[in-house]
Amino acid sequence: MLPRSRTLPSRIHHGAIEERHDIRHYLQVEVQPKIQAETEAINPQANYSKCFDEDGRLKRTGTFWTATAHIITAVIGSGVLSLAWAIAQLGWVAGPAVLLLFALVNIYTSSLLAQCYRAGDPVTGQRNYTYMDAVKANLGGKKVMLCGLIQYVNLFGIAIGYTIAASVSMMAIKRSNCFHKSGGKDPCHMSSNGYMITFGIIEVLFSQIPDFDQVWWLSIVAAVMSFTYSSVGLGLGIGKVAESGNFKGSLLGISIGTVTHAGIVTATQKMWRSLQALGAIAFAYSFSIILIEIQDTIRSPPAEHKTMKKATLFSITVTTVFYLLCGCMGYASFGDFAPGNLLTGFGFYNPYWLLDIANIAIVVHLVGAYQVFCQPLFAFIEKWSARRWAKSDFVTAEYDIPIPFFGLYQLNFFRLVWRTIFVILTTLISMLMPFFNDVVGILGAFGFWPLTVFFPIEMYISQKKIAPWTSRWIGLQIISVTCLFISIAAAVGSFAGVVLDLKTYKPFKTTY
Repeated sequence: MLPRSRTLPSRIHHGAIEERHDIRHYLQVEVQPKIQAETEAINPQANYSKCFDEDGRLKRTGTFWTATAHIITAVIGSGVLSLAWAIAQLGWVAGPAVLLLFALVNIYTSSLLAQCYRAGDPVTGQRNYTYMDAVKANLGGKKVMLCGLIQYVNLFGIAIGYTIAASVSMMAIKRSNCFHKSGGKDPCHMSSNGYMITFGIIEVLFSQIPDFDQVWWLSIVAAVMSFTYSSVGLGLGIGKVAESGNFKGSLLGISIGTVTHAGIVTATQKMWRSLQALGAIAFAYSFSIILIEIQDTIRSPPAEHKTMKKATLFSITVTTVFYLLCGCMGYASFGDFAPGNLLTGFGFYNPYWLLDIANIAIVVHLVGAYQVFCQPLFAFIEKWSARRWAKSDFVTAEYDIPIPFFGLYQLNFFRLVWRTIFVILTTLISMLMPFFNDVVGILGAFGFWPLTVFFPIEMYISQKKIAPWTSRWIGLQIISVTCLFISIAAAVGSFAGVVLDLKTYKPFKTTY
């Protein structure tokens, strides 16, 4: 039986209104009284309950391993498949160096952000349930609205990026089998629209899972899938290097004058491609956007920020090793001609059954990753609507629907309609703009600096009351400004890529 949804107020049950203890804070978030430090010191678990945490929410059950699964699901996404292409633009020196730099920045800023989950005391302070809540508690003012706008637009964009990536992998399965049957004679061109619609239908169903903490099993499945296809990509790369007997590529990346499917690479294009590669790598590490929401699923003791720091360090270390192996072996295999998507760009043709397994794993992983990223956005809209139309049965009422072999499902009509419209909208936009590498680069550039660097650093400075122009303050600002310039450069390169793609593009008629 599913636990009660956290996104709605009291529900109508057998004609009577049932009070929602676990949702109380959604409707009273503005007037929630601050807990007295003296009281906490005497009895830190005064409000303890076997069913509810001290804030009236259902007892959190997340652990180091579920948090790690959520992070790996979010981090090792479709971004890993574009890393061989990214390293090919930057070369053997800058490529791995930039990967390691992004990893270190993410580990550091994520540890700062994890400390912002509770306001004041890191163990007993008031909880911040979302990234926006953390910004509101630590910074306030217009920065809250700015943060919310950037975060939720980025989550919307990631849903589009994942829809494109999933459709490309679905087509890759069909195309690899087509190549195998025709012996490589048939070009096997096909439209991506049907596959995007199929992915959309799957996501409409999974989007009805009410809460973030209920998708933990989907995250574990998705994390296993991500290791599966990453391992296949790595194995095929090693096999190709062993077969050819040499490492391809150069110290400075793709050479000017190289003939690619988009034409001859000029000096200007090399610059744009190098900048776009920065965006692709930034996107490959984009999970800070949902860090607070993941942390809000973790039980305590130990303190949530301690568990989250360990999960973050472990997850990013594991994914960085995978990224270096997959990206470098992909580049070593194909050199300047490394495909934009390692398993679907048909740098590999055989064994075709292994490619099929890898691409199935990608699709399964993206089904889970889509939910991990979209659940915070779903919850935000539903909480706002529950406050705005508190007396509307359409928005707040839940109805018990018995499902065989599953138990009761609490159906809410607003959740059903709103989430379905959201998935339909992301699917339509994906069909309109199916540029995988460009979309990945833009999303990485747009979300990296503000959400991964700027807000965590500003909140940390505010929380720890670090005085301006001290050595620590200057060091933090140097990190922030440097990452800002990297984000701007990546955004420029990615938009340049979109402009190039639009020259040969027809809406809803793109074929691969």
